[in-house]
Amino acid sequence: MMRIHFIAIGGSIMHNLAITLHLKGHKVSGSDDEIYDPAHTQLDMHGLLPEKVGWHKNRINNEIDAIILGMHAKKDNPELIKAQSMGIPIYSFPEFIYKESLNKKRVVIAGSHGKTSITSIVMHVLSTCKIDFDYLVGARIKGFDQMTKISDAPIIILEGDEYLSSPLDLKSKFLHYKADLAVISGIAWDHINVFKTFESYCLSFTDFINSMNMGGSLYYYKNDSVLHKLVQDDTNEIKKESYGSFPHRIDGGITYLQHNDQEYPIHLFGEHNMENINAAYKICLNLGITATSFLEAVQSFEGAAKRLELLGKNNSTAIYKDFAHAPSKLKATSNAVKNQFPDRSLVACMELHTFSSLNKKFLGEYRDSMNGIDTAIVYINKKYFDIKSLEEITHSELQEGFNNKKLLSFFDEKELQKYLLSQSWENKNLLMMSSGNFNGLSLEKLADKILN
Repeated sequence: MMRIHFIAIGGSIMHNLAITLHLKGHKVSGSDDEIYDPAHTQLDMHGLLPEKVGWHKNRINNEIDAIILGMHAKKDNPELIKAQSMGIPIYSFPEFIYKESLNKKRVVIAGSHGKTSITSIVMHVLSTCKIDFDYLVGARIKGFDQMTKISDAPIIILEGDEYLSSPLDLKSKFLHYKADLAVISGIAWDHINVFKTFESYCLSFTDFINSMNMGGSLYYYKNDSVLHKLVQDDTNEIKKESYGSFPHRIDGGITYLQHNDQEYPIHLFGEHNMENINAAYKICLNLGITATSFLEAVQSFEGAAKRLELLGKNNSTAIYKDFAHAPSKLKATSNAVKNQFPDRSLVACMELHTFSSLNKKFLGEYRDSMNGIDTAIVYINKKYFDIKSLEEITHSELQEGFNNKKLLSFFDEKELQKYLLSQSWENKNLLMMSSGNFNGLSLEKLADKILN
């Protein structure tokens, strides 16, 4: 048993890892200057919620065996400074995960988009096929209590994030994992506060490939020309195999996977999800799952939370929410809904929420990304301009950046809700996309009002 203290325990992965280690028998404590749900409720349920919000150096003492440091903390954090002065080992969470998985086969799913979905599909199939494994994934998955698991299982499935590991560890998270099997789903510039140029962003993926263990296998999306060149130019002695969409057809709003003259109806839809399924298929075959077992298992997969998640539907309207916020994700998700329901018009609203998306220098990356949508809407909570120290973006600048003169914009979630409730929804779908929360707007209640 170890005594482990989490600095910035309120983070998505951080609080899940804290609970996992607590359930494993370690003595866990933590701190943060803000803890919101679901972290607040989850930590409280397991007796891990800090008694006081904020940083308190008296929490650090010589009984602590290790510190796990989250990205939300700063270098001048008083708890961190005291831990450093006492010589207590300090880990970023990916460092700690690697330490706990030294004797496992490490499967890492990376890429600018789709990695949560691919990771989730692999997890669902392995679980359905009764294969024991550990995991780390960036969303809630049906059938799994936590977003992390650490045990004596021989395999670990890891969603590999290219963002920095911690304030002391300015290394992409996925570089710590030293993958045996890996996927790169595509490359589209993101996190411009860290990766100032597209070239520097691409370099992180080159480094990821070079970090893989010799003799490993990499599966990469074949229709991404940047990724294709990056993989082909790399000299690491690993197996490299490209993939595209899994063979499929759409009939009556249902997607069927096709294999050996058999068809398998599934819950997922959209071209990007067919690509995600094929990536997961390649990984699962490598792990010893048969094609038939994979296809039978994936039929019951309903998707990761907030990834084209159905909020409700009736005979003429379906309402979805999705995590999409980057340009490539936005286009793929909206195209998926349009193609799945070709006889319905689409209203799609996305929230500009991240540092990159709210930065005027990045706005042009969204050019034409909403032009295939019948009614395209952008929502911005203006408080984030102040929080992120960015200049405000105007309606006309949004239209110019998106290259869409019909683009609507809202800066008040109540006005956005009023507009949506005023529309006729006959033969029309709604898609709400954000990595934020529309300033607390309940999408479930909104969907219920629209449908009823």
